[in-house]
Amino acid sequence: MAATCPGMSAKGLSADARQALGDYLNHLRGKNLSPLTIRHYTRDLHSLAAFLTGLGIYDWHRVDTTHIRDFATRQHRQGLAGRSIQRQLSAAWGLFRFLLRHAPDRQRYRHNPVQDVRAPKSRRRLPKAPDVDQTARLLDAPHTTPCRVRDLAMFELLYSSGLRLAELVALDLAQIPRTDGLVTVLGKGRKQRIVPVGDKAAQALAAWLRIRPQWVKDPAESALFLSRQGTRLAPRSVQQRLKQLARQQGLAAELHPHMLRHAFASHLLESSGDLRAVQELLGHADISTTQIYTHLDFQHLADVYDRAHPRAKKRS
Repeated sequence: MAATCPGMSAKGLSADARQALGDYLNHLRGKNLSPLTIRHYTRDLHSLAAFLTGLGIYDWHRVDTTHIRDFATRQHRQGLAGRSIQRQLSAAWGLFRFLLRHAPDRQRYRHNPVQDVRAPKSRRRLPKAPDVDQTARLLDAPHTTPCRVRDLAMFELLYSSGLRLAELVALDLAQIPRTDGLVTVLGKGRKQRIVPVGDKAAQALAAWLRIRPQWVKDPAESALFLSRQGTRLAPRSVQQRLKQLARQQGLAAELHPHMLRHAFASHLLESSGDLRAVQELLGHADISTTQIYTHLDFQHLADVYDRAHPRAKKRS
């Protein structure tokens, strides 16, 4: 049976439909997908199931394109972003593709009802990122306690190498650079990429590694960054520590780890202009994802123009 999901339910479906959903989710667990992706797909499909049962539809083979389009429209009206709706549609598309191929009653499925449904486009937001001076103020904070030494090593690495939060907390001791100044990380889709580690980050890591043995409770623990309990540090803890440090340094209280990845990308692109290199370092499969940072760069230039050009200044 499909796992339950807070706030969503597939219990209104027929027993066969619930079994089919459970079979598909088990199929996903057997693929090379991250646990986070599995959780998202589970929640998305339970959301679709709740919508369908509200319409009086209890079996997957009774779903048609109109139902899927109405589901996407409702999600949009409720304020869900276009990218999130697209992910929900991808989850549904995968489910029906699985049923067309593997369901015991697959002869009842004539086509994939998600095939021609597109998510509504949403306005693309520019990612917020601290500027160079703000980033330096954060990372130059004094490291007077063991916790602060660990924290600065983490934040230096996020900024130095453009890591995602999940990539940071998943790092093992064996992955850190020894002589070549490179670290191998496991990114989205479990794809490996190799990224450089700058001198500042390498120094901060070395300082943390001198302290780490004092935190070890289990010699078999492989995590690079540990909690006080000697276990792998949780993403939530990293978020809280960064917010705390940002407040202490007089920066925005809402600063979160992904902003350091944005800072890495935008600062590197401003200096080099090499979009392909930044794409590789970020681990983006599609360069269009990286191109949003060109808008950041242009926005900076436009601000300079507005302030400096005689004919751009607004009259009082």
